[in-house]
Amino acid sequence: MAVSMEDIKKLREETGAGVLDAKRALEESGGEMKKATEGIAKKGLARAEKKADREAGNGVVYAYVHHDNRSGALVELACETDFVARTEDFVNLAKEVAMQITSNAPKDVKECLKQAYNRDPKKTIDELIKGVSGKLGEKIELKAFSRMKVGE
Repeated sequence: MAVSMEDIKKLREETGAGVLDAKRALEESGGEMKKATEGIAKKGLARAEKKADREAGNGVVYAYVHHDNRSGALVELACETDFVARTEDFVNLAKEVAMQITSNAPKDVKECLKQAYNRDPKKTIDELIKGVSGKLGEKIELKAFSRMKVGE
C-alpha cells in the first residue's frame, strides 16, 4: 500500500519516529494511523529493553516546584550521553517525572516506576521512560529523587 507524505509527516510528529520507520509502520498497518502509532511504540519498547545493560553515566538533575510554591521534587534522570541529556525530549521527561513525584509522593524509585502516569493512566512511569528511551536510542534510568513539601 502506498502511503502519503502527509501521513508520514503526521505520524513522525506524533511519535518522533524516523521517516523510514513511520513509512514502514503505515504500510504494515494498512494506512491506519492508530495501529501505526501502536506499532512504533512497541518497537520503541523493544529497543529500550535491548539497552537495559548499558551504562547510564550522564543525565540531568531536574528541579520542579509546584505552582503553589509549597511542594516540589528534585529528580536525577540518567542517560548514556550528554548529547541526549540536552535534548528537549529528555528534559521534558525529567519534568514529567518530577511533576509525577510531586503529586503522587512515591516512597522510592521502584514504587514510582510502577505508578500510573498522571497524564495517561494507561501507562506506568516505567513505560513512559522506556518510550522515550526507544525514541532517543539510549538507556534512560530514574536514579533517585527527593520530594519536598512544606509542613512534612
